[in-house]
Amino acid sequence: MTRSDVLIIGAGPTGLVLALWLAKLGVKPRILDKTAGPGTTSRALAVQARTLELYRQLDLADAVVESGHKVPAVNLWVKGEAVARLPFETIGTGLTPYPFLQIFPQDQHERLLIERLQALGVSVERQTELLGFTDEGDQISARVRGPDGAEELCQARYIAGCDGARSIVRKTIGTGFPGGTYRQVFYVADIEGIGRALDGELHIDLDEADFLAVFPLAGAGRARLIGTVRDERADHPEALAFEDVSGRAIEHLKIEVRKVNWFSTYHVHHRVAEHFCKGRAFLLGDAAHIHSPAGGQGMNTGIGDAINLAWKLAAVLASDAPDKLLDSYEAERIVFARRLVATTDRVFSFATAEGRIADILRTRVAPVLAPRIMAFDSVREYLFRTASQITLNYRGGPLSAGSAGHVQGGDRLPWVSIGGADNFDPLTAMTWQVHVYGSASAALTAWCAERALPLHVFAWQPAHEAAGLARNALYLLRPDTYVALADATGAPETIEGYCADRGIISLSSSPRGRRSGGGVLMPNDKIP
Repeated sequence: MTRSDVLIIGAGPTGLVLALWLAKLGVKPRILDKTAGPGTTSRALAVQARTLELYRQLDLADAVVESGHKVPAVNLWVKGEAVARLPFETIGTGLTPYPFLQIFPQDQHERLLIERLQALGVSVERQTELLGFTDEGDQISARVRGPDGAEELCQARYIAGCDGARSIVRKTIGTGFPGGTYRQVFYVADIEGIGRALDGELHIDLDEADFLAVFPLAGAGRARLIGTVRDERADHPEALAFEDVSGRAIEHLKIEVRKVNWFSTYHVHHRVAEHFCKGRAFLLGDAAHIHSPAGGQGMNTGIGDAINLAWKLAAVLASDAPDKLLDSYEAERIVFARRLVATTDRVFSFATAEGRIADILRTRVAPVLAPRIMAFDSVREYLFRTASQITLNYRGGPLSAGSAGHVQGGDRLPWVSIGGADNFDPLTAMTWQVHVYGSASAALTAWCAERALPLHVFAWQPAHEAAGLARNALYLLRPDTYVALADATGAPETIEGYCADRGIISLSSSPRGRRSGGGVLMPNDKIP
């Protein structure tokens, strides 16, 4: 009988990132997928700034940036004219190391993740399907069918459903998946051509007849078109060809299509599972939430799920934290998923609404107001922060505590770059760590050293204050780089209290299974 720490069902980006993160943390994952091989079409494209920040921990960010395409701006078009331009590079500078939208097609993305996973000795088991599983309280027992048709019983401490909208894991745990399906039919086409809208930027046409978005791909003249299919054509989308939908909106953007590499039609859904976990089973990515493609959030949110869950599973498996730590996965991620679905629903509904009033708002009011609204720095920054997911936080969550300056427990640590070095450099270590901007007290320094808890002290600079950090405060950072505890006093007692309240036994950076005493927090430890 095969045994593993975590049985992962589904080898899309979400499942692959979960497996990769776990393997990096010394956990033994097993990852299954019923397909014969990784995807060969581009599907999801956008890799947001926050995902790239987290990918630094896996040494993946540079590879994604080098192999993909940076989108410097978004352009809005109406009636054949560009009416507004939102430049990413100017509004995101100073907020993140990645002030742009990165285009990196999902098929290339998956191949990169698989390559890195194989380097760690983990391979995806293809044509292998989960038939069912039972939660036995202390382990999962699952039935799987391999490529030869033979069935196998395997065991794991936990199971992770990364198996998409028709998730068998979700169906097995019996949680609902409320939501609905938009009535519009959409088409997607990867094309090669020429025209002003194929300039490497993102273009959106808000025409009264057809919605069209043009996403640039790496390589001159290559792009993905996503548009609506309306009128009687939508009654039989399976019979449509690119020629049936390539007229008016494409003419408005003055695109001359010379080659179509891929074409498909689909319906868009919006759903969030009622629960993201039950017992030893967890739901991630499309198995937990699906929503419109507005803003390019889907794949990034699934990757965020994987990173949130991975370090918690590793901590519990290493006996560094109690099982209840895993409850924080649903508490933190389901709130974001519900908010995201509501937000993308509003944007999507506006962009695709039909009727005279909707046409007037989209084609007459929006073109006039958009340039004026975009003239405000605060508006442009808000839009970038939201789309890039750097504003995502876990404030009020079970693992978030305290505040210092403008930073609260649960926040993403503000990024500060000074002289070519930045405060995100230490975050490449997938460990708990403490940051102090200014001076750390002797007591905190000795306390962290005694427990092998990494302490990083940054000489105080005006840029730290501008970013909202407080001088001499301590910021306890989780292994996924979010602020767990912010404390203005800088006293080590606050960390000890934080851990005691949550039952966290160790913040040690020691590899899994090693208990040399470093980092272990005993109830009666004395503060030096």
